[in-house]
Amino acid sequence: MASPPRMVFLGFGKYARADRIYALEPIVGEERGNGRRTLVWVEGMPNAMVASRTQETILEEMGAEPSQTPGDRSRRRAPAHPTLFPDGS
Repeated sequence: MASPPRMVFLGFGKYARADRIYALEPIVGEERGNGRRTLVWVEGMPNAMVASRTQETILEEMGAEPSQTPGDRSRRRAPAHPTLFPDGS
């Protein structure tokens, strides 16, 4: 049996089904602030929803990996001491 669709928290009591979200647009400039971080485009809705969360956190909750470009903040940290040969050779 298929699992039910995942609900993604957008902030301030708003949720959207992960399988219905088709675009995320960061809000920049003077429009950003006071709970306005990302426009979320949801299938079946004529206008975007305003989310108080960043596109990275929404993507993580959807189960997707955000794209990594230079200058992006990453929530995942590299190991403190990377091991070149983890099997000991």
